[in-house]
Amino acid sequence: MEEKDLIKYFRSLGLEVNTTTHARGHQGFFMKNRIDISKNIPKSRVVPTLLHEFAHYIHSKLEKDINQNGGSLEILFLSKNPLIKEELIKVTHFVDENSMCVKLLEHKDRVKSKIKFYEQIIKSDYPQFLRSKKFKEFDRYIRRSKARYLLKYDRVKLIGGFFQTREEIFTIDNLEADFPDMPKAFAAYIRLRSMLRKQSRITSRISKYKRYYERPTELFARFVEGLYIDNEWVKALAPVTCKIFYELLDNGHYMELSKVLKSVDFSYAV
Repeated sequence: MEEKDLIKYFRSLGLEVNTTTHARGHQGFFMKNRIDISKNIPKSRVVPTLLHEFAHYIHSKLEKDINQNGGSLEILFLSKNPLIKEELIKVTHFVDENSMCVKLLEHKDRVKSKIKFYEQIIKSDYPQFLRSKKFKEFDRYIRRSKARYLLKYDRVKLIGGFFQTREEIFTIDNLEADFPDMPKAFAAYIRLRSMLRKQSRITSRISKYKRYYERPTELFARFVEGLYIDNEWVKALAPVTCKIFYELLDNGHYMELSKVLKSVDFSYAV
C-alpha cells in the first residue's frame, strides 16, 4: 500500500485527506478527522508523514483531546514501564533530528562563552564582581546615563524635544561611540546583560521544543513513522516498546493501524 492507496483507505474510514495545503506550516497536520499533508514536502516524505498523522488519528480514537493534553503513554501502551518513554525519545531523535535541538544548543554554548568573556572584562577592574549580586559601581553610573535603557533592550529609540521631534537611537553594538565616557567594564556589563537575555530566550525555545516532542501523541506518531523508515533500527532502539506494541497490534488495540502497517512496504514481523 503506497501513497495513493493509503489516502484511499484513509478516506474510506471517513477521514478527510488533503495533500495540497501548507499543513499549518508543518509537514503534516491532524485534527478532527482531517489529515493535511504539506504540498511542499519531498515525495519520499509523503508516506511516512501520512503514517505519522494516521497514528494521531488512531490515538484520538483511544483517547480524547490529544491535541490539547498530549495524551498518555499508559493508554497507548497499556503499561507504566518507564523504559517506554526513554526508548520513544531515542526513536524520536532518530526520526526527526530537529528534536535534538542541536543548532539551539550550539547557539546557547556560544552565548555562554560570550557571557564568560564579558565577565572576565568586568573582573579585570572589579575582581569581586558576581552576577548574582548587585553591581553597585555600575548602578551609580547608569542612573545618570541614557545607556540605562539598554539594560532591557539591545536597541532603543528615544524621542524628545519640545515638539517631540528629536530622535536618538542607541544600540548595544555602538556603545563606545554613543557613550565615549563609559568605562570598559560597564560596557561589558551591558553586553553581558544582553547575552543573559538571549540565553534565557534560547532556553525557553529548547524547553518548548522538548515539551512538544515529548508529548505522548508525538512520541507515538514518530514511533510509527520510524517503523516505516527503518523497522530494524527502531527495534534496536526500542526493544521493550516494540514488544509491547506488536502484542497490542496483534490483539487489535490499535484498530486499523494493524492493517495499514501490514500493507506498507516494510518488514512487519517481530
